[in-house]
Amino acid sequence: MSDGPAPVLAAEVIRWSWVGDHLDDIRDYLFQHVQLTVLAVLLGLLLAFPLSLAAIRWPRLYGPVLGFTGMLFTIPSLALFILLIPFTGLSIRTSLIGLTMYTLLILVRNIVEGLRGVDHDVREAAQAMGYTRARQLLRVELPLALPVIMAGIRIATVTTIGLVTVTALIGQGGLGRLFIDGFTLNFTTPIIIGIVLSALLAFAADLALVGLQRQLTPWARSRGR
Repeated sequence: MSDGPAPVLAAEVIRWSWVGDHLDDIRDYLFQHVQLTVLAVLLGLLLAFPLSLAAIRWPRLYGPVLGFTGMLFTIPSLALFILLIPFTGLSIRTSLIGLTMYTLLILVRNIVEGLRGVDHDVREAAQAMGYTRARQLLRVELPLALPVIMAGIRIATVTTIGLVTVTALIGQGGLGRLFIDGFTLNFTTPIIIGIVLSALLAFAADLALVGLQRQLTPWARSRGR
């Protein structure tokens, strides 16, 4: 037999007694993680939707809007949160502003491309039926663009779940607090629990959004049969 390093047992990596003693903390961190993610994506949608409509109404705006949101997306997350602290302090507002900014590029691009992808003949048919512009948008174009828009929401949600952990460095962070605790104490259990729960949360959120999309677009299911 070779004299290699002794195998590391799972019991030595994860101390289940610590998990049992900190279930309330883990639950609170998970709740904050979900809260920050949902609020950031919703705020991103509220900002991205009018920006996208403006970009479609005035096509020359699309390039600058995409360029600006793309520039925001490239700012390193930790640097962005540090830049915001003098204005909003170590508060949830700092986290939400930063996280919302990171969703804009994905959401704007998918909303614009989704609406642009609506067949021209469908628009003409709606106009021939006397639909106003607002009714045409809400009753015809948005439902047809929904699969592309939902794809953007799914990407933005999963991306935000990953970014929320960074906000632990400014006192927020949800499950990211487990990473800080593990690093500070040189203790692997909270780090592993944080990684596993973050991955499971991203998987569950994506699965839930796929289910929501299937419910909202029943015609797409029948088309795929």
